[in-house]
Amino acid sequence: MTSLDHVDLALLDALAEDPRATVVALADRLGMSRNTVQARMSKLDRAGVFLSYERAIAPSALGYPIEAMLEVVVTQADLPQITQRIAEIPEVIQAHGVSGQVDLVVRVAARDTQHLFDIDARILGIDGVERTETSLVMGEVIGYRVRPLMALAERER
Repeated sequence: MTSLDHVDLALLDALAEDPRATVVALADRLGMSRNTVQARMSKLDRAGVFLSYERAIAPSALGYPIEAMLEVVVTQADLPQITQRIAEIPEVIQAHGVSGQVDLVVRVAARDTQHLFDIDARILGIDGVERTETSLVMGEVIGYRVRPLMALAERER
């Protein structure tokens, strides 16, 4: 990972505030040339700073209003095959390998509770999956954010 200077942090802050901002708008806002902003963004991209360029789409808009987190316990030796099989399930919208009592936390979207039950059954049917525990997502209370972390990084510099 590259070390970020104050210009990088200012650029990232501007992007966090307005993810749709064009290079020209960012240059204007930051008082830099378009070429400087473009070069900095390319450097940040190559360094792996940007996680994704896709827009996050609400599953509810696609007819999947229920979201749940499934905690999945697996046979460790089978983890690569299990994650590959889980990735083949279209209702799986995200998964994380975690430490602790469970091995995976899988975020799924479902049409209704019966559909959620069926998704859980498909995951349980994968060889090497030992058990799951399902929690319904009642609402997002803190969305994905990095601006407070960027402010902390700036203060610690």
